[in-house]
Amino acid sequence: MTPDTRFRSAERGLDPAWLDYNGHLNMAYYNVLFDNAVDELLDALGCGATYRRSENRSFFTAQAHVSYLRELKPDARVSVAIRILDVDRKRIHLFKELVHAEGWLSATSENLMLHVDMDGPKVTPMADDLYARIEAMAASQADLPRDPRIGRAISIRKG
Repeated sequence: MTPDTRFRSAERGLDPAWLDYNGHLNMAYYNVLFDNAVDELLDALGCGATYRRSENRSFFTAQAHVSYLRELKPDARVSVAIRILDVDRKRIHLFKELVHAEGWLSATSENLMLHVDMDGPKVTPMADDLYARIEAMAASQADLPRDPRIGRAISIRKG
């Protein structure tokens, strides 16, 4: 069995202001939870907020695809597992899973992120050391089972 080498964010509760009139987490705030987890990942890789200040470079999300699988109620505690699917000098392809503390999957998000020089802003290659760290994490996750939602297009299936 392949060990689970995905990055895991800190567990957290939901902000009551994020709940909608149906009594569950509003769809927009799933993205906030995913984005906060990516901030934790980038900090762990040495390319988060400190990197932005010191190097004037950052990562921007270019594309996102969220799948909402199971609603989150007000008392939910969640964390995010992140897998790096692919990386090149300018891009990172991520797959994230929002997991309830009880172990069930609430939502997934597949994202393409761009490495950006903030002087432009313009897409720019990562330095060798940063690229090597991200590539090493991706390699450690390469043998994990592939979720069927990865690469899935949005469509209405006709019978």
